[in-house]
Amino acid sequence: MRRLPLNGKNFAVHRERDMGALARLALLLACGLILAGGFVYAAGQHFAAVQYGYKSEALRLEQAQLLEEQRRLMLERERSATPEHLGAAARGIGMQPIQPAQINPARNLEKSQMRTVPAFINPSASLSR
Repeated sequence: MRRLPLNGKNFAVHRERDMGALARLALLLACGLILAGGFVYAAGQHFAAVQYGYKSEALRLEQAQLLEEQRRLMLERERSATPEHLGAAARGIGMQPIQPAQINPARNLEKSQMRTVPAFINPSASLSR
């Protein structure tokens, strides 16, 4: 049974465009792009946080090393300030211990008398004389 004639004309079928379907597809595309952008942003934030964690850990290690070096240098400074070390360093550059003949008691007396002079003199009192 043949329902269509074999030599009949076929007319072009024109469909109407469904504007609601296009709007739904555009909305779906926009939502997908926003969602994908959110995931990319969150991944970037995560990687930045991990990188800052590594940097802060490296800075903590450097701080610990610097504190240890500071302790070592302070200990070395304290050792070098001992009288034994200072005496050896002074002899190394040619200094000699003080001899009793080098001490002038009269000069020491002049220095002690100079200390009794008041450190502050009122300038207005000297002008009124």
